[in-house]
Amino acid sequence: MSDYKRPESVLVVLHTQAGEVLLMERRQPPGYWQSVTGSLGWDEQPREAALREVREETGLDVADRLVDCRQATRFKILPAWRDRYAPDVEYNLEHLFLVELPEPVEVTLNPAEHSQAVWLDARHAALKASSYTNQQAIEHHVFRRQRG
Repeated sequence: MSDYKRPESVLVVLHTQAGEVLLMERRQPPGYWQSVTGSLGWDEQPREAALREVREETGLDVADRLVDCRQATRFKILPAWRDRYAPDVEYNLEHLFLVELPEPVEVTLNPAEHSQAVWLDARHAALKASSYTNQQAIEHHVFRRQRG
């Protein structure tokens, strides 16, 4: 296919019924907190990528709980990840998914990608998430729902 990443990805927000959200700290760059994310393979559909990324990043199988929000956000690729994409690519298209769990669960991190994971209430998770698309997804789909 290509040596470059496909400029299309998934964002999967794992949260509990009570409004706690899983965030993970990336190894690179340190201090970058996020929900489950990842690029689609060149031959992959968004749902397949979402399930694969959750499994790779947390060790969880969430096929029966994965909800496609049917929402995609186009954003400019950050300089820290720019070299992963073809030279003429500036934007990424991110598909949003949610997974609701009854309560926080222990996850098995991929040590090459993430250094730690925390479950935070939605308000604090939205403040801690590093990307604006992640912040907006938590605020809109978890925090506001908890408030009524």
